Amino acid sequence: MKRYLVKLMFNINIDNGNHNSQFDEQIRIVESYGMENAFHKARNMGKKEEETFVNTDNKLVQWQFIDVVDIYELDSIKDGEQVYSNTHEKDDTNSFINYIRQKAMVIQAKNLTFA
Repeated sequence: MKRYLVKLMFNINIDNGNHNSQFDEQIRIVESYGMENAFHKARNMGKKEEETFVNTDNKLVQWQFIDVVDIYELDSIKDGEQVYSNTHEKDDTNSFINYIRQKAMVIQAKNLTFA
């Protein structure tokens, strides 16, 4: 059995589209005997996670699975090798950098013996 890194993409529709479009990228590990089977397994995972609910603001929220957008076999991955990249474009550079640094500090505080 092999391991694959797969990226699932979801559309988050709030209040019947009366808000900005939101898309959620999810990176997952899938075990399978081949790439085609891993693709179908990932697609089934995404379809099973579609849901509709009412949020705390009393707005209808729909998570709609779009599809599997990337798949990589992990057997050939070496230590330190890049497996995913995503470029963000933001209006407020400093706020985004501070957000990233705060996330790193949370990881350090929760999981590491040094900070």
